[in-house]
Amino acid sequence: MTRAGRAVADVTKVRAGWRPERLREQREAHGLTLEGAGERLRDVARAAGVAVPAANFQTLWQHEQGEVYPGPHYRRAYCLLYRATEPELGFRHALPGESTQMRFTPSDAGEDGCRNGAHVLAVERALLQIRPGTEDADSTVLRQRVLDAWKRRHTGGDPNRPSLVLVGGYAGSGKSEFARFLSRLTGWPVLDKDPLTRPLAERLLIALGSDLDDRHSDLYRGQVRPLEYQCLLEAAYANVDCAISTVVTAPFVAELTDERWLQRLVNRCEARGVSVSPIWIHCDIETMHEYMGFRSAARDSWKLRHWEEYVSTLDTGLRPVVPHLVVDNRLGAAISLTDQVRQVFGAVH
Repeated sequence: MTRAGRAVADVTKVRAGWRPERLREQREAHGLTLEGAGERLRDVARAAGVAVPAANFQTLWQHEQGEVYPGPHYRRAYCLLYRATEPELGFRHALPGESTQMRFTPSDAGEDGCRNGAHVLAVERALLQIRPGTEDADSTVLRQRVLDAWKRRHTGGDPNRPSLVLVGGYAGSGKSEFARFLSRLTGWPVLDKDPLTRPLAERLLIALGSDLDDRHSDLYRGQVRPLEYQCLLEAAYANVDCAISTVVTAPFVAELTDERWLQRLVNRCEARGVSVSPIWIHCDIETMHEYMGFRSAARDSWKLRHWEEYVSTLDTGLRPVVPHLVVDNRLGAAISLTDQVRQVFGAVH
């Protein structure tokens, strides 16, 4: 088993609400053999642009027998294949208020599917994940802008003010996935801190005598991290100055808990007619561990090796001190739903 596989297995030996027999029931209801289900799993994952599982019949049999709890790439592929949510497939209990009875329009619905509003309804339901994180935050404004931008991409553009959307949260919470989801709906560019600043950060860490994967030391936090965020924001400001709506994703843990930092950002954006919408991705410790173990990124190596020490520094109840929106991605609920919406359209137009 790979290191990522071991990390995932360590945290998924027991999962409340796991009912493996539902996978067999779904497979048989679709008239699939284990081999056939494996082929379909690979196909839907590849088409959706998510991690493609090996999906051999032995592994699928172990899933159905309850011997192995499916990892995140398998769960996403199963949800896409059977057009169902994780609770519906028996992977876990539903979160309070989580929709488990969504009906999706086939991706080949054609003009009738668009005219009857089913596609719009699917997107609207997915966008309902963006909820007020504070009493003075209005989630309807950003949701409507995203929906309008999606609707109008082929009809002359978005009539709303440009938006700068900040997607923050702890490592492994699902920030990048949710940012890409917004981007694919709206066409707004995504600025992701990790790929944007990693080459700079690694060269700088080495020059300062540290490890290129250091993301935990005082040296990184004091000398490298500020430059990463400065680079990220300068790139965002370049778009803001051109009135281009942009989705920016990074942990933003220190930034979104600093009211003065955000006020400076808002002031600069407002001066250019651009609205700022902070979104916090709320996630649980187990899911963050599973995500990090699965993606097996070098920058997470220290966190995974010193998991208890790292977790002791996290506050899962942390929220930005400024008006903000929140997406509940505990147990991967939000990302599972965005996968489903992407499949509704095949490729979101």
